[in-house]
Amino acid sequence: MKKTIFLSAVLGLSVLCFAFKPDGKKPWNAPAAAASKANPQSGAESISNGKALFAKHCQSCHGKTGMGDGTKASELKTEPGDFSKATFQSQSDGSIFYKVSEGRDDMPSFKKKMPEANDMWDVVNYVRTLKK
Repeated sequence: MKKTIFLSAVLGLSVLCFAFKPDGKKPWNAPAAAASKANPQSGAESISNGKALFAKHCQSCHGKTGMGDGTKASELKTEPGDFSKATFQSQSDGSIFYKVSEGRDDMPSFKKKMPEANDMWDVVNYVRTLKK
């Protein structure tokens, strides 16, 4: 009985260790099907539209240049992240689209605010321009 309880405790701790990064943040990975989704948008018009949508919907938390320093960033429980970093930029377009669409924690879902999928793809294309 004691051995079973001990093994259950070890297993539970192991799951927690793999579910969270060393800094205590739970990783946010898009499902494989979403991550592999191809971006149908491209070009200057898409980026321009994405920039306008970013200013309207994202800038208050993520900041004008996507560095996570928006006017509302200090009010959030979770860090909005820095879109210029390689760790963000290394994500697939499908992963970024999924996160904008679905949201998590302080990041709201934008399915209703941007019901046109093309608008979300435009935001994806714009944030790609924010890399260092």
